[in-house]
Order: sequence, then structure tokens, then C-alpha cells
Amino acid sequence: MKPSGFSTLLYKEVLRFWKVGFQTVAAPVLTALLYLLIFSHVLEAHVQVHGVPYTAFLIPGLVMMSVLQNAFANTSSSLIQSKVTGNIVFVLLPPISYHEFYLAYVLAAVVRGLVVGSGVLLVTCWFAPLQFAEPQWIIVFAVMGGAILGSLGVIAGIWADKFDQLAAFQNFLIMPLTFLSGVFYSIASLPVFWQQVSHWNPVFYMIDGFRHGFFGVSDASPWTSLAVVSVCLVILASFTLNLLKRGYKLRA
Repeated sequence: MKPSGFSTLLYKEVLRFWKVGFQTVAAPVLTALLYLLIFSHVLEAHVQVHGVPYTAFLIPGLVMMSVLQNAFANTSSSLIQSKVTGNIVFVLLPPISYHEFYLAYVLAAVVRGLVVGSGVLLVTCWFAPLQFAEPQWIIVFAVMGGAILGSLGVIAGIWADKFDQLAAFQNFLIMPLTFLSGVFYSIASLPVFWQQVSHWNPVFYMIDGFRHGFFGVSDASPWTSLAVVSVCLVILASFTLNLLKRGYKLRA
């Protein structure tokens, strides 16, 4: 049976990051490990969050941050490279629907995010005992978070015309959203005003719900987090599909 256009595009996107795994997988794992070594060394003896030792608390945050950042990087870098080099035409010419186009790119982004996240978990779990109180939440938030950031990556890749525009999108939107989402701290430790601000950050709910799966405790109800994340995914998927349907900045 001949492979479909969707499966071929998905295979191409997964193979694209896997072929340079030292850069796309090993490097982010090393970065997360360095974060863990530095922050745990400084704060382990001084901080506990919800009764959880700081190093154990930090590990799920670093895992989820790696999932999100690498899911975004996969779709955004693929599209901008194709646009800059001009080979985007070879993706657009075959009879692939915009739904298949979207699913192939986002599923590949989720795969990369999960591969990197699993790598981070494997190299960091030796530093502190982890629980898996409610593993279904771990899976749900990892997959949905990867899909949301993968969708954002498609939007960024479509919008950007050059690499510095994509870098601006990442540096001024993605990085602040992930770093200010409770990866390194509980928002309960913040002043009331900044707690309220944090509740407007959708990435906070991804991190918090994911961490709940490990320890069974969180700053927000996992059901609230699931509702927020689900709404964000529906909105971003609809917006991205609309851009693809119109051929915005992709078709002349």
C-alpha cells in the first residue's frame, strides 16, 4: 500500500529532527540538566514546595518546559527554513489538505517534545525520588502542551519571513511564558498581584497540571488546568487551520 501524503510528511518532519538528534535532542537535555544542577544546589536546603523537596519539585517543571520549547522549535524552524530556502513549494504542491498539513507538523512537534522530555526525565530522575501519583495527567498535559506549542510554532513559522523575526517571537513570547509559568517556583510564593497575573498565563496551567500528575498536589485544580489548556488548544488549532486554508504567506 502506498503511503499517504500525510504519513509521508509526518515521517519527513520526524526524520528531520531525528537526523540531527545531537542538536535537537541531546542539547536540550543537557541544558535542562544544567538548570537542575544549578538551582538544586542553591535552593535544595532552603525550599520545599507543598511538602515536596525542591529538586523533586523542579524536575517535572524542567521536563514540561523542555517538551513545550522543543515542540515550538520543531514546527517553527521547519517552516521558516522551508520558506527561506524556497523548498516550501515541494510541500505545498502535493495534494495534501490543510488539515493533514497541520496534523503532520503538530504531531511531529509532539513527538520531538515527548522524546526530549523523556530524555530530561531519564537523566534527572536520579537526583531526587519522584512519585507518579496520577500518571494520566502527566500524559494528557504533555501531549496537549506539545500540541499547543506546536500550533504556535506553525503560526510563528507562517508569520515570520526571516530568522530574526522568528527569534523575536521566541524571545519575547515563548521564553517569558515558559519561564514565568512556575517551572522554578510555586506561584503560591508570589505576592497576590503576581499570582493573579500568573493565572492569565496558559503555560502555567500546563506546567501545574503536569506536575500534579507526579505529586498529586498543585496550585490549581487539574480539572481547571485541563479546561484552560483544552480551550487554548481549540482556539490555536482553529486559528492555525484558518491561516493554512487561506494560504497566508505560504501561497503566492
